[in-house]
Amino acid sequence: MRIPHRWPHLAAVIVGCTSLTACVVGPDYRAPPSVDTGSGWTRPVAADSAPTGLTRWWRALGNPELERLVDTALAQNLDIRQAAARIDEARALRDRAAGRQLPTVSAGASVNQRRQSENGPLPVGSIPGLDASQTIYDAGFDAAWELDLFGANRRALEGANARLQATEAEAQGVRMRIAAEVARAWFEATGARDELRAQRATVATLHQTLELMRGRAALGDVAGADVDAVHERWAAANALLPGIEARQRGAVLGLGVLLGSPPERELKLLDAAASPLTLPALPVGERADILRRRPDVLAAERRLAASTADIGVATAELFPKLSIAAGGGFQALSTGDWFDASSTRYSILPLISWRLFDGGRVRAEIRAREAVQRQAALGYEQAVLAALGDAERALSDYDAGRDALARRQTALEASRRSFSHAEARFATGDIARIELLAAERLLHEAETACARAHATTAVQLVALYKAIGGGWDLSDTPTPKPVSIGATVGG
Repeated sequence: MRIPHRWPHLAAVIVGCTSLTACVVGPDYRAPPSVDTGSGWTRPVAADSAPTGLTRWWRALGNPELERLVDTALAQNLDIRQAAARIDEARALRDRAAGRQLPTVSAGASVNQRRQSENGPLPVGSIPGLDASQTIYDAGFDAAWELDLFGANRRALEGANARLQATEAEAQGVRMRIAAEVARAWFEATGARDELRAQRATVATLHQTLELMRGRAALGDVAGADVDAVHERWAAANALLPGIEARQRGAVLGLGVLLGSPPERELKLLDAAASPLTLPALPVGERADILRRRPDVLAAERRLAASTADIGVATAELFPKLSIAAGGGFQALSTGDWFDASSTRYSILPLISWRLFDGGRVRAEIRAREAVQRQAALGYEQAVLAALGDAERALSDYDAGRDALARRQTALEASRRSFSHAEARFATGDIARIELLAAERLLHEAETACARAHATTAVQLVALYKAIGGGWDLSDTPTPKPVSIGATVGG
């Protein structure tokens, strides 16, 4: 194919324009604004207490059943699978933004058989050698490319990358939440089971006491009011059983759904035995460290980066756009001449466009994007403060829970010793059976209170793990910029 002599000049113009694509308008992203994180935890924590084993903290608790439930949920939970699909969507949108920086090329071939009117505007019948019926064979390509002179496409790709990273961080947040919800449901179910066992023992002891009082009342040894008082106490204790059973069953049914299965999947856990769980003091590290582990804070920082890039996309609309359309191929009236050099065709069309007047819409859009960026900056600050608040509350609740549990355990040990003394005195005939039953009832009531306190504290431990960013691996989310706590947003 012969190239016209003007083509080198046109190529030089295109190359020169392409060199302009190093210009990128709009603010460059900088680290988020400084957020005051305070001087440290408001409650005393162990010095040099670096948190360990946060990625899969449930395994550190040493309960195989809990490990099975959490690992199954992380593999099958529908919220986690939806989050994975959102990552795929964000990745596809990022790839689409990347594709805008490249030319669009299409190819085609056609065979067009037509007949022109001899009575039309073109005097086909009077032109020698021109047949009114023609078959045109055509094959070629068309290409279009809008040069990214002022970085609109690069800013769009920058924003798409940041949104992808925000989506990945949010997906890790979903994973963290599901692990915590499974553990919470598990502790509620096992706690209700232990509480139910102790409450049933209390009811049984009160029933024995009631039968004994009825027998003594029949002999005239006690008044009917005393029998009614014991009956009221038995009825009140018995009335608590359905609620405890419902809490246990509800927690187990919730586990099935969290595992991505029908709710009845784990009903066998209603009768399963579980080993007691020790609730240790949890090292939480420095307070500011949680900002680098919390997915919601990382996602907020990435959304701020995306909104900053959007300003550049809007700003680029103020400047000229250069696009180049090109096409070429072969066209002939005979298949024998179709791909001959003399059958070649081509066209090259550079086009420069510039919005000289639009009623202020572009500048309004820039102001809107700047307002969105300010919202994102405030959202980041809010996420930081909310994370600190969550961690402080969780730490305070867990410390208080462990303290309350220790006191309940002390009371339980005292009740056990008291009951042991009562058994010894009853064996020697020093006290009546009704006094032994009273000591036994107090023991079961202490066991019930201790079981309830243990379950509450276990749930608070889960909340603390979640609040300090446990349940995921920071390396799983490829955020190119670490969360910074000082500097300002570029403008």
